[in-house]
Order: sequence, then C-alpha cells, then structure tokens
Amino acid sequence: MPDVTKYNSTRINNEHITAYTCAIKGNDLKDDEIESVLLKKFGETLSKGAMMWYHNLPSNSMDSFTMLADSFVKAHAGAIKVDTRMFDIFKIKQRENEMLREFVSRFQMEPMELPPDSNDWAVQAFTQGLNEQSLIASKKLK
Repeated sequence: MPDVTKYNSTRINNEHITAYTCAIKGNDLKDDEIESVLLKKFGETLSKGAMMWYHNLPSNSMDSFTMLADSFVKAHAGAIKVDTRMFDIFKIKQRENEMLREFVSRFQMEPMELPPDSNDWAVQAFTQGLNEQSLIASKKLK
C-alpha cells in the first residue's frame, strides 16, 4: 500500500481521491489490476467518521472505483464547509450603534446553512457577538 495521508475531514475530499488514485497508479500494476486495488484498498486511507462511513457500506454495493469515489465525495461534501461556517459564525459581532433587533436579523441569516445539531454553539456565538450594552441588558432579563 502506498503512503497516502489518511482522510480525516480536514482535507478536501476531491484532493484525497486524486492523491489516492495517483499513489495506486504509480505502482507497477497491470491496467486490469488497478480498478480492483483502488476499490479494495480505499478504506485503508480513511480515518474517523470517513472510516465509519466506509465500513457501513453494504458489501459489494460499489461496482467501480468511480462509483465509490462519487459516493465518498457526496457523503463528505459538507464536512469542511460546516467547520468553516462554525468558525465564521463566531466572527459575527453586534456593531456599536446597531439595535439588537438588527443584530438578531443579521445573525439569523448566517446559520441558515448550518446543520440542525449546531444550536448549542450558535447560541454561544450569538451571546459572544453582543455588544456590551446588549449583553448587560440580556443579563438583566435573565
């Protein structure tokens, strides 16, 4: 097995497919062996959730490496985007003279693309984004 960095959702999934394919094709395999090796060894290049996804695939459900690669890309397309979006949402801050209502409207537009299980950190991001005046007012309301 060639040395391929394991995919762990921090790498762009298309880059992983390309690196893996190049590593396999770089070996001294016959053309008719390449497809079989691509299919059989792909799981060894995965870790964490991607590995679980691979192991949960039904036996013999992928007829070609192209089919496996497409399924992998679709299954992991959102992983990096969610991490990026989560980071971005913590950057949203209430402007000094912005009314709370305006900030709430602006804030609500951002998490639209976030997964439903992100509510805990969305609340935390919202609270951290309040300016001092709104933060004091919200503490009084509690």
